[in-house]
Formats: sequence, structure tokens, C-alpha cells
Amino acid sequence: MIEWLREAGRAPTVELSGRTLPIELRRHPTAKRLTLRLAPDGSAVRVTLPRWGRSSEAVRFAASRRDWLEAQLAKVPRAQDPLQRGTLRHRGEQLAIDWQASLPRRPEIADGKLRVGGPRETLAKRLQRWLEGEAQALMQTDLAELAPRAGTAVTSLRLSRAQRRWGSCSSRGVLRINWRLVQAPDFVRRSVVAHEVAHLVHFDHSPAFHALLERIYGGPLAQADSWLRDHGRALYSDFG
Repeated sequence: MIEWLREAGRAPTVELSGRTLPIELRRHPTAKRLTLRLAPDGSAVRVTLPRWGRSSEAVRFAASRRDWLEAQLAKVPRAQDPLQRGTLRHRGEQLAIDWQASLPRRPEIADGKLRVGGPRETLAKRLQRWLEGEAQALMQTDLAELAPRAGTAVTSLRLSRAQRRWGSCSSRGVLRINWRLVQAPDFVRRSVVAHEVAHLVHFDHSPAFHALLERIYGGPLAQADSWLRDHGRALYSDFG
């Protein structure tokens, strides 16, 4: 897996709207030009460059697009504490958090609320663990349904905490899906699982891949992609 690198441990920086953000560089074997993006949580500027590209050129490229980066940074939702907000994102809805110390520590959905007890100081961690457990169960169900449609065996699925990818498929057939998708509507989460399942058959983005994806998903792919573009960053605003 290619990771974002702060070359030689000394990340260059750029000033954006009064904030100093690191510029992280990624050398990609098939890249033919410089591409720029902001990390989903607004924590860094990321530049992909060809293997032969110069780091100094990538840094200048980022600095030259400061206006665009500031506009993107303005769209990043501010971090929110779901406990202070009183709600938790779950499958496209906002569940009201009903915390009472005397209730069981394990969260449970009842009467349209998420009821949970235990110590207040450990509640955030327990809520995240609960969401991750929900994500694993839901995505395993998605995989068990979608893999046979693609004519492939059910493979290993692991949760990801990636900051820049919703899903990935390794050459060994291991799927990694971002746990935060449990907060999105079901059709969005399923579209990402379907995308990675299709990669088990076609390890590319060829017409054959897209035809298989549409067949096994059988839903509004364009709508799911649009939802992620418009709302995906909000999924990073809870739990840091």
C-alpha cells in the first residue's frame, strides 16, 4: 500500500486561512502529472507526483493553488463531539443519545434512541467501538450478498481508518472498507463494498469492471458517488 509521506521527516507547509498545514507528498508509479487534494479532515495538503517529479516543484504547485485550497478548507465540517451534540450518526440518521449511568455499558438502539450507560468519561470510546462493530457486521452482510453476484468467493474483510480512501482491495483479495461508512445511508456503504468486490474480478477500472459493478450493485451508483462527494467529509467530524 502506498502511504502519504512527509519526506525525510521534514514536511513542507503552506499557510491557509491562518492555519499552517503540512504538505504531504506521494510518488505514484503511474502518475504523469501533479495532482492536488486536501485531506478529508482538513489536516494536510496532499500532492501526488510522478516518480521522477521533484519535491520542490510539488511544493510550489501546492502554494500556487492556495486560493483553491482555502475554498476546500472552508468546506470541511468542524469537529463535533457527538456527546455534546446529543446525537450519533448511524446509517444515514441521527440517533439521539440517551445516556444514563445506570444503563448497561453496551449501547443499544431502543425506541428510536441509542441507550447507553457506564462512565461518562469512557463513553466516546465505547460509542466508536460500537459503531465499528456495527460497520463490521453490516459490511460482512453486504459482502456475503454481493460476492456471489460477482461469481467470486466471500473473502476477508477488514475495517479501515484511512483518511483518503473509502475502500481498497489488495492483490491477495483482502477488502478494507472505511468504518465511518456505517454513518452514511445504507446505499452509500453498499456501493463502496460493491466497488471493492468488483475489484476481486477486475483489478482495474475498465469497462468490464464498471459493467460488473453496475450488475452486482443494482442501485443508484451516481447517487451514492454524489452523496460521498457532498457529505463524505462530514463523516470525519466525529471522533477526530
